[in-house]
Amino acid sequence: MADKTGRLFAIIDSLRRRRRPVTAEMLAEEQGVSVRTLYRDIQALIALGAPIEGAAGVGYMLRPGFFLPPLMFTAEELEALVLGARWVEGRQDGSLSRAAGLALAKIAAASPDELKQRIDEAGLWPVSSRWRESDAPLLATVRAAMRSERTLHIDYADEQGRTSERAIWPAALAYFEEKQVIAAWCLLRQDFRSFRIDRIAAARIGDEGFGRRRAVLMADWWRQKGWDDAS
Repeated sequence: MADKTGRLFAIIDSLRRRRRPVTAEMLAEEQGVSVRTLYRDIQALIALGAPIEGAAGVGYMLRPGFFLPPLMFTAEELEALVLGARWVEGRQDGSLSRAAGLALAKIAAASPDELKQRIDEAGLWPVSSRWRESDAPLLATVRAAMRSERTLHIDYADEQGRTSERAIWPAALAYFEEKQVIAAWCLLRQDFRSFRIDRIAAARIGDEGFGRRRAVLMADWWRQKGWDDAS
């Protein structure tokens, strides 16, 4: 019964990740069962109230808007969540650090006792790195500019200590072990640049919006295949 229950959740998760109908043959191959067994699983899910549309020979999909709380984790999925949340929780990034701890607590609170115990006993802890606690407000400002897609004005110093005022569109914030780096479109250089958080003396969010959606910026950034130093 446990194997069947896990398979039913896996089928729902597979359907949820797709926007087009998927055939029974493909689902059966994913689950390692016969097509006949897959048909029975689909009927069992429909009987339990899962809003699955489609039919044999056509394909199946979930109706839009269906949400399944993802609380049936594999051991590896759970370990990844615990390690990731604990890594973020240990950073000196104020609200983001607190949010990681709260998120892990919410997962535990909404989980069955067995899952709660597995969270406590995961045994995975990231090694703390030497981050500057004073950078926490600046990191929060950068993240706010990214979310609102508004121009970030910074006072920046390059490797030689030369300072300049920059207006940038922050596309991403990379958290390395010893530093954080903003990937951004620089309005001064009219090109992508990277800016180290520890070289920013001050930052404020302006009223001007991005000239491009952040998703487009990120796509353009990755096409360059690399981090360019600010100059």
